[in-house]
Amino acid sequence: MALPTEAPRPGGVIHDIGYRPYTGPRLDTDAAARSLFVTGLLNAYGIGRSGRAKGLPMTLLALMVVPAAIMVAVMVTLRLTEPLLNYGTYPVTLMLIIVIFVAAQAPVLFSRDLRSGAISLYLARPLSSTAYALVRWASLFVAILLFIALPVIVLYVGALTAEADIAEQSRDFFAAVVGIVLLSAVLATLSGLVASHTRRRGLAVGVTIIALLVSTGVVTAVQAITAEAGNETAGLLAGLFSPFSLVDGVQVELLGGQSSFQVPPDTTGWGLLYLAVSLALVAGGLWLLVRYYRKQAGR
Repeated sequence: MALPTEAPRPGGVIHDIGYRPYTGPRLDTDAAARSLFVTGLLNAYGIGRSGRAKGLPMTLLALMVVPAAIMVAVMVTLRLTEPLLNYGTYPVTLMLIIVIFVAAQAPVLFSRDLRSGAISLYLARPLSSTAYALVRWASLFVAILLFIALPVIVLYVGALTAEADIAEQSRDFFAAVVGIVLLSAVLATLSGLVASHTRRRGLAVGVTIIALLVSTGVVTAVQAITAEAGNETAGLLAGLFSPFSLVDGVQVELLGGQSSFQVPPDTTGWGLLYLAVSLALVAGGLWLLVRYYRKQAGR
């Protein structure tokens, strides 16, 4: 009688399909924050996005720089030793262009992640919600700073080329730069708060434009009325309700700049009040922004 034989065991084949473990450097949270900051800054100008996305920011940047370049050309041609426009008043003169840029680019950094749902990926570890909010704000702040400062730098270089007084021009220029830094921080804070609380880009753009332009228009109207009535205190209090008049007041009283508004601060006390309100606005806005994204991370 033949013994039963064992059934043959099925053979297996291992296929090499090319998967390899990651052997590169493992970066920390700081590297992630730096990458997010640089990406946000470039995206604010449409770099790294579609060609259509580059159109508006680059056009607005050209509209900011071209008038300054024309003024420089006139200065050099006519050999003028004084700029045609004060460094500190240049941002207020082109306020509409600045407001459009701020309102259009803040949703790119804040609303888009909320709308696409990518915010849940960003807020996963190791990047915290606090770091995300602060890095996004920093990207917008630097983007606005470059947008406003570039034409002022062109004016300054043009004045030096026209052989203007170096000491005087440098003093006015650095005073204007301090004001531009403060203005950029205030605008980034306000627009970032608006954009972070809505997933609809058009709504964020509209609310930001209306808030910034209407507040400045109301301040201008109130100051004109109070100046006519001789009530400067009311006009100075009204100046606290617009980012542009706030920074203008700091520049005029504390930095020795020229005012673009009818009722600028005329004492150091008022100048310090304007500065305190500006800094409190930035600090309070950042606190609200961080608090909002902490809530988003907890959902």
